[in-house]
Formats: sequence, C-alpha cells, structure tokens
Amino acid sequence: MVKLGFVTIAFMGVCLTSCSEAKKEKVVVNTTPNIQAQKIGELKIAYYDQDSMKLNFEYYKEQDAIVTKKQLAFQAILEKKRAAGQAYYETYAKRAQNNELSQVEDEGYQRNLQAQEAEMMKYQEEEGAKLEKETLSKLESIGNKIEKFSKKYCEENGIDILLIYAKGGQINYITPKMNVTKEFTAYLNQNQEKIKKEVGKK
Repeated sequence: MVKLGFVTIAFMGVCLTSCSEAKKEKVVVNTTPNIQAQKIGELKIAYYDQDSMKLNFEYYKEQDAIVTKKQLAFQAILEKKRAAGQAYYETYAKRAQNNELSQVEDEGYQRNLQAQEAEMMKYQEEEGAKLEKETLSKLESIGNKIEKFSKKYCEENGIDILLIYAKGGQINYITPKMNVTKEFTAYLNQNQEKIKKEVGKK
C-alpha cells in the first residue's frame, strides 16, 4: 500500500491573468553563492540541504502535488470499497440474526462477501503498486536531472565538491559556512523549463 506523502516528491502552478491585467515582473533570485565555500587543500567544497530544497524547488513541489493528488484519490476509492463491504456485511449479519435467510441466501451472502474482499485486496495491491512505481520513477528522474544541473552549477561557480546534507544521512554535522542551498535552489528554479524538458527525455 502506498504511503501518503511524496517524501517528501513533487515530485504545478499556473498563473491565470486576464488580457487587461498588467504582466507581473518576474522576481530574479541571485544564484551565485554569497558565502565563501570552505577549502581543503585545493578543493572548494559546499553543500545543499536536501530537505530544504524539497520545500523550495518549484518543479519538485509541482510533481509532489500531482502524486499526492493521485494518492488521495487512491485512498478515497479504497475507503469507499471498505465502507460498501462493511454495509453489505451489516445487512447480512442483521438478517442472519433475525433468522430471515434461507441456506441458499446465507451462502450467497458469504460468497459475495468473499468476492468483495478479494476484489478490494486486488485493487489495493495492483493500484497501490502502480502508484508506488510511478512515484519512485518521478523521484529518480528528478534526482538524475538535479545531479546533472548540480554539475553545471559547480562548473559555473568553481565548486569542486557539492555535498547533499539530509537528516539521517552519513553527515552528522557540516558548517553552515558551506551552505549553498538557497543559491542552488534558485539556480534550479531559474532552469526549471530546461529541467522539465530533460525529464521528458527517455
């Protein structure tokens, strides 16, 4: 069964304006690190916070919203099936308790209950697995593109090593002086259209 929340992933905002409205100026965020990355020998090292980037990387948030919507729809259908099965069972139990069922009717109810349970389990397993696969595929695709654009970012800013910091990861502590999360996220947002095109490629 798929757990609600896309980690997270993303994983869309469309601004609708009338022809009479003036176009809003696009806010340009500086992507050049305003801190001096630390050096070890001749290496220039920086890092970005993975959790913070998930909250501010627009494309990731768009994809997260899409998958979350599908997950909620999946859960809603599953709950509807459970409610229908429970109502059918209660009807059966009430009639059985009042001795209103013949042996044939009793057996019919039991067959239907078993069929409903089997159908619900099948839906939960098949649709849940399908949704989980789609979620993981989106995350992997976005992760690959972030990796590609992080290389470009480092080349443009003279960074030799760009680390990923995340809670529960292998790095227990890293000095905030090396943090380029804000700048790197802004860089990804400014290249969002390119990233979308890259994600669409096989």
